[in-house]
Amino acid sequence: MLKRTLTLAASLVLALSASLTHAAEVLRVSAIPDEAPTELLRKFKPLGAYLEQQLGMKVEFVPVSDYAAVVEALAADRLDLAWLGGFTFVQARLKTGNAIPLVQREQDEKFTSKFISADPAVKSLQDLKGKTFAFGSVSSTSGSLMPRYFMLKDGITPEQFFSRVAFSGAHDATVAWVQAGKVDGGVLNASVWDKLVAAGKVDTDKVKVFATTPSYYDYNWTVRGSLDPALSAKLKAAFLALDPANPEHKAILDLQAASRFIETRPENYLGIEEAARAAGLLK
Repeated sequence: MLKRTLTLAASLVLALSASLTHAAEVLRVSAIPDEAPTELLRKFKPLGAYLEQQLGMKVEFVPVSDYAAVVEALAADRLDLAWLGGFTFVQARLKTGNAIPLVQREQDEKFTSKFISADPAVKSLQDLKGKTFAFGSVSSTSGSLMPRYFMLKDGITPEQFFSRVAFSGAHDATVAWVQAGKVDGGVLNASVWDKLVAAGKVDTDKVKVFATTPSYYDYNWTVRGSLDPALSAKLKAAFLALDPANPEHKAILDLQAASRFIETRPENYLGIEEAARAAGLLK
């Protein structure tokens, strides 16, 4: 009986050891689903290949269903690295107590949101009073939280100001809704707007930007706090080493809509936390 117990214990130790070894050999990466899943994967593939080369380990992209799922997965150590918006980072930091932001794109120091409409009579938010309006995801920094925060500062409570407030779920979906006339106006990430325009996916003769928010900190690449510090350091170095003068690196940066990556720190997102509390999204 004792021999069987010892054998079973040894088997469990070996299985656990194998599981930990496997986990250490695979970097599990995800991103908030602020665009279509196919687009997120297309953007990540070259970056994933680059990280595999730099780290000497397999890098696996793990798609998630919604913003909250990324936060939950980081908190449960099911993810090692995630592309988060400012608000999702604040949520992850509060939930885990130790999520660490590694890097952000240069433009994420001064990020903005764009208000759009297909109605030529709309020149300001006041022109949308009593009409329909779309945010992106409820948890989106640039598609919901910060635009709402700036509206509230201007004395506009969306649910009272507009006849109907809807949530499209993603930035590209917001543009599609406005262009199709499903809503009279909407707001989205400035970077996604620029990308959609450059790709010819927006009819700019029809859909126009009529306002831009003040700037704020937004996206970053965050690691779970329990990740090996040596691996975190290698990851940060890999992102910072991406050089736009290198054609291969520039292709990766272009897909990330980045000129380059720079270091970031938790303190940069205190303004986002304040905005979330002011909007009643954090307790």
